[in-house]
Amino acid sequence: MDEKDVRTLLSSNVRRLRRFREWSQAKLAEKIDVSVNFLADIETGKSWVSSLTLAKLANAFEIAVYELFREPAKDETRDLLVRLVSDISSTLNQSLEKISRRYLP
Repeated sequence: MDEKDVRTLLSSNVRRLRRFREWSQAKLAEKIDVSVNFLADIETGKSWVSSLTLAKLANAFEIAVYELFREPAKDETRDLLVRLVSDISSTLNQSLEKISRRYLP
C-alpha cells in the first residue's frame, strides 16, 4: 500500500461514514471545525489531514482513529443496503398511511 492508497482509503471512509450518518458535508465540517471546502478536499483525496483533524473525525463518527484507515467489510455494504431499504420502506409506509387517512373515508 502506498501513500495514494492510504489517502484514497481515508477519503472513501470519511465519505462513507458521513453518508451513513446522513450528514451533509456542512454538518460534518461544523462538527470537526473545518471549512466545507477542506472537507470536500479530504473526501476527494486532494488534502491530507493533521493528527488533530484525524482525532476530530474519529470523535465525530464515534470510532477509533484506526478505523478511518480500515478497509470496509463486504458485510458493511450489505448492512448499509439493508438499512437503506428499511428506511425507504418505512418512509413509504408512513406516507401511504397519511395519504389514506387524508383522502380515504
